[in-house]
Amino acid sequence: MTRDEEKVITNEEVFDTEEETVERVFADKEVPTWQQQLTVRAFVVSFVLSILFTFIVMKLNLTTGIIPSLNVSAGLLGFFFVKTWTKFLEKFGMLKQPFTRQENTVIQTCVVASAGIAFSGGAGSYIMGMTETISKASGDKYGPGNTKNLALSWMIGFLFVVSFLGLFSVVPLRKIMVIDFKLTYPSGTATALLINSFHTPKGAKLAKQQVKELGKFFSFSFFWGFFQWFFAATDSCGFSNFPTFGLKAFKNKFYFDFSATYVGVGMICPYSINISMMIGAILSWGIMWPLIGTRKGHWYSSELSESSLHGIQGYRVFISIAIILGDGLYNFVMVFSRTLIGLYKQLTKKNKGVLPSDATLEVTQHKSFDEERRTKYFLQDRIPTWVAVVGYVILATIAIIVVPFIFHQLKWYHVLLMYIVAPVLAFCNAYGCGLTDWSLASTYGKLGIFVIGGWVGASQGGIVAGLAACGVMMNIVSTAADLSQDFKTGYLTLASPRSMFISQIIGTAMGCVMSPCVFWIFYKAFPDLGLPGSPYSAPYGQVYRSIASLGVVGIGALPKHCLTLCIIFFLFAIAVNALRGLVGKKYAQFIPIPMAMAIPFYLGGYFVIDMCVGSLILFIWQYMDKVKADAFAPAVASGLICGDGIWTLPSSLLALAGVKPPMCMQFISRSQADAEASG
Repeated sequence: MTRDEEKVITNEEVFDTEEETVERVFADKEVPTWQQQLTVRAFVVSFVLSILFTFIVMKLNLTTGIIPSLNVSAGLLGFFFVKTWTKFLEKFGMLKQPFTRQENTVIQTCVVASAGIAFSGGAGSYIMGMTETISKASGDKYGPGNTKNLALSWMIGFLFVVSFLGLFSVVPLRKIMVIDFKLTYPSGTATALLINSFHTPKGAKLAKQQVKELGKFFSFSFFWGFFQWFFAATDSCGFSNFPTFGLKAFKNKFYFDFSATYVGVGMICPYSINISMMIGAILSWGIMWPLIGTRKGHWYSSELSESSLHGIQGYRVFISIAIILGDGLYNFVMVFSRTLIGLYKQLTKKNKGVLPSDATLEVTQHKSFDEERRTKYFLQDRIPTWVAVVGYVILATIAIIVVPFIFHQLKWYHVLLMYIVAPVLAFCNAYGCGLTDWSLASTYGKLGIFVIGGWVGASQGGIVAGLAACGVMMNIVSTAADLSQDFKTGYLTLASPRSMFISQIIGTAMGCVMSPCVFWIFYKAFPDLGLPGSPYSAPYGQVYRSIASLGVVGIGALPKHCLTLCIIFFLFAIAVNALRGLVGKKYAQFIPIPMAMAIPFYLGGYFVIDMCVGSLILFIWQYMDKVKADAFAPAVASGLICGDGIWTLPSSLLALAGVKPPMCMQFISRSQADAEASG
């Protein structure tokens, strides 16, 4: 090995032998009780990191809606903060409890649960879709009952009422999912392997190197955001409006906007995602929208505003929705069918007349030391089934009473129906996520929009009712899948199911307060939030409202020929997904992903170019030094995302205080410059 190679320790080198011997590495270390895993320092660190990641997720929600996995960042920063804390106490002889992988898992669970509410809480999607701002931008005229004024009080109350039921719905099934069915839960497994590696001597050294890289790029990203702020006196100024490829391309949303966040996101997202989005951007903003624009005055009125859903914006929004729904339907059918097939195979296995109950504590014969040890500790701290059942019934009863008070368009029987169906959908989502790592939370939410919105009708406030139903369904099925992932992580790190459950509850409670509060900072700091063309346009707010309009009033909401185009692209999404499934993983990577293609149909290609730059950096780095790239690219990407994300806090505070950037950097054409000079 060269001298440079000796400095880099990869995750694969942390354990010298196969994965089954991981527990032998930790065999001489005492496993703390579930009470000892829930430490004050763990929740203090979780609280700090939750604020950081909530700002990041909220910024992503309100700009493009693309949110990468932040598990590596959460695990790495949690390890770094507590390790620094314990080393400081140890130096003064004050350390009472060493930092364990179980405590690290508690932090990870709490942070991801809290930041997850920033997504499932709907501030950038269904909640924003209820506002008058989005309604006016969309050009709909469905009456006052189809909008709702935002208020911090009801947003926090709504999240507290609906966000915990999913947790109680899957608790009785944890043993079946993790031990009996042996579901992989790829993200949960990857997180567990990462945490396990941190707590070995070699892994700790690698983590220290990764944190150092993360810190460097965090600082660069933060100060780069600070530098850009000086040149952005208005929304049309600054580096984010730099016409990289010329003014014509800029008008069609093709430019590099110097966003460190999306360069980092591009380094995390697979190449296939970024290339698919670029294909979608070229197809839509490079070909389709310019062509449809030539039909202005024929297909749609030339007097309509650019943001009206009855004009060019309608084609952008509804065609992207058609692709999303086609992709969602295909994946729903595939995951649901795999779920049913998997269940059938499990239930008809030889020598298995019934599924083992939660009370069956006997450890069956296992093939490895690791499995035996993990199963023993996983079954040691049971969560009684009656706790889950009683908890679900009580919370559902509260929701049936409270939700109609928050949204008068919903009646108690609408909410009751959702909570009768919800446990089945939560189980399906958790099981499907274990098989494919794909959570269909937003798909189930859209199902709620169509069913409840259509049931209530436009005259009775069906749009708000449908969006509220979307929130109820999304929160239940999303948290169910998240907890199941956490149970898998806990199983692989010997973290108690009780500590996982309690950590998830505490993290969810943090998120129910943090997410609305962070959104409120954005909402008050940026008056144009939600408007097309603004830095925080909340694109999915209009998308979700458009879906609700479609569910309530039908195809009458579509401009001329839009329905035909929607059907074509709906079928296109299903056909492309089917083709990807037929050719297998080896060749599927060369076929674009419809869901990824749909995102720039509405937003444009500017952020896609940022992400492709991130992909290019990663590709060159891997070509030059694959070992270092694989070891440090996630840390570098996380630093870029976190630094730029946390800059939004001081920039929001400056905006709230009325402090504006001192300069405006703008670009104009030569003819405009000549006209101004002669004038």
